[in-house]
Amino acid sequence: MSYVALYRKFRPRTFEEVKGQEHVTKTLRNQVKTGRLQHAYLFCGTRGTGKTSVAKILARAVNCENPDRGEPCGSCAMCTRILDAASMNVIEIDAASNNGVDHIREIIEEVQYRPTEGRYKVYIIDEVHMLSAGAFNALLKTLEEPPEYVIFILATTEAGKIPVTILSRCQRYDFRRIDSDTIAEHLKNLLAAEGVPAEDKAVRFIARSADGSLRDALSLLDRCIAFLMGEELTYERTLKALGEADSSVFEELTRALTQGKAGEAMRIFGKQISRGVEVGQFITDYIGYLRNLLLVASGPEEAAEIVDVTQEQFDELLFLSSETDPDSVMRGIRVLSELTGRMRYASNKRVLAETAFLKLARPETETTEDALLERIRRLEQRLDELSEGGVVRVTEQEKEAEEPHQEEDADVLPEAAGEDLVKICSDWRRLVASMPSSILKQQLMENAHPQYNSETMENRLYVEFGGGAQETAAAVAVSDIWREAFERIIEKQYGRHVDVEFHLAKARPSGVRTVDVARMAEERMKMPVEIVEDDDDEDEIL
Repeated sequence: MSYVALYRKFRPRTFEEVKGQEHVTKTLRNQVKTGRLQHAYLFCGTRGTGKTSVAKILARAVNCENPDRGEPCGSCAMCTRILDAASMNVIEIDAASNNGVDHIREIIEEVQYRPTEGRYKVYIIDEVHMLSAGAFNALLKTLEEPPEYVIFILATTEAGKIPVTILSRCQRYDFRRIDSDTIAEHLKNLLAAEGVPAEDKAVRFIARSADGSLRDALSLLDRCIAFLMGEELTYERTLKALGEADSSVFEELTRALTQGKAGEAMRIFGKQISRGVEVGQFITDYIGYLRNLLLVASGPEEAAEIVDVTQEQFDELLFLSSETDPDSVMRGIRVLSELTGRMRYASNKRVLAETAFLKLARPETETTEDALLERIRRLEQRLDELSEGGVVRVTEQEKEAEEPHQEEDADVLPEAAGEDLVKICSDWRRLVASMPSSILKQQLMENAHPQYNSETMENRLYVEFGGGAQETAAAVAVSDIWREAFERIIEKQYGRHVDVEFHLAKARPSGVRTVDVARMAEERMKMPVEIVEDDDDEDEIL
C-alpha cells in the first residue's frame, strides 16, 4: 500500500478527536443527540482548522445506525461506507471548480430524491465563497426550504465574500486558530505512535510555524520525518529541514539594523539565504519577530499572555526591548510589510530585501517622514552617548591632543575679537569637519549659517538652522551640551573663547543677520579679502 500523509492518516473520526474546536463540536454533538438538527450549516475559519473533518463527522453522525451520545460509532455499515467514500448519501462538492449555475441546478434536481440508505442526504460544499453570483441565487430557495431529509454544510475560508442572503439561511460556526500548545501536544502523541524520537523544542517550533493550522503542522512534521530518515527530530535538524531561521538570527539582525550596521545586516541575511532559507519566508518570520518585540516593549506582563514563544525566547525579547526604540520597530514592520507586497511580482526578491534592510539601517537614504523621525531618534541617542553625567565625551586622539595644552593654558583664554569671528566664519566648513560626531556634521552643521552681530560687536557667534527637515531636527537636537562641545572645539582650533548661540531661522535674534564674510573683513580690517574655495578641503569635508 502507498504511503498516506500524516494529515490524512490521523484525520479525526469523532467529535472528541477534533482539537481546539470544543465550542463547535460540543454544540453539534448535542444537536445530534437531541435531534435538533439544522437544515444548513456554515463553517468558517482559516485553513487547516478542521472544517471539512467536522463536516464529515457530522455526516456520519446523522446517518449512524448506533450513535453513542451524539458520536458516530464508526463500525456500522453506514459509517464504514461513508469513511470509504462509497456512500451515495454524502456528496462532497468543490466550489472552486464547480462554481457555475449548472452545477447548482444539478444539486437542486438531485435533492428531490430521497436517500437510498440512511436517513439524511448531506451535501458538503467546500470553498463555497467561490460560487458565482448566479449560482448563489440558484441555491437560495433550496437552501432556505430543503426537504426534511437534506442537510447542507457549507465551508469557507472567506466568509466576507458570501452574500448576506446565504448567511441568513445558515447556522454559522466560526473555527478558531488552534493554539500552539494544543498542536504541540497532538504532535507528541503522533510521534509516539509513529515511533519517532523528538526534542520538545523541535516539536514546539513546528507547532508555532503552523500558525494555528493543525493540517499545516502535520505537513511540516511529515517533511521533517522524511528529511531525517529515522534520526532523532532535533531543533537544529528541524530548522535545516524546513529551511527556516532561528530566533537568535533575528536578534542579531535587529541589533545590526538599530545600530546602523548595514554591512553586518547584509552578512547575516546572506548567510541565511546560503543555508537555503526562502527570502519571502524569512521576511514573514522576521515581521512576526518584530511584532513580538513590539508587544514585549509595550508591556511585558500583557505580552506574556499574547506572545507565543518559550520562556527563554521571551527573556531574550525582554532584554532586546530595553535596547531598542518602539518607533524603530514599528518602522521596521511597515517597511517589511510593504516589501512583502512588492516581492509577489519581483524577479529578484533578494535584492528587494537587501534594499529594505539598507533603508532600515541607514534612514538617511530616504526622505520619508518615517526616515526623518528615525534620523532624529538616532541623533538624540548620539547626543545621549556624547554626554555621560553632563560631561562631553571625546575620542582618545582628542584627549591626547588636549593634554599638552591643559597645563600651559591653565589660564582663562582671551575672548575672540571681531577679526577672530570673521576667521571662524570663513573657516566654517573646515571647523565643522573637525567635529567628533559625523552625524551632527553631515545632517545639521554643514548646512547651518554662521552669523555675526555687526551692530553690538559682541563676542558671540550665532549659528542659524532653517529649512524643512533641518529645522525639525535642530529643534530636537540643539542642547547646552552640544553648544558647550562646539565652544570647546573653537577654543582648541583658535585659542580664543567664543560664546556660541544656536537658534532657528524663524527665531533669529534682533540685529543678527548672515553677513558676507568678505565685506565684514573689509569693514573690520580696512582691507579687501579674497576668499578662495579650496577644492581639497571641500573633498575632505564631504
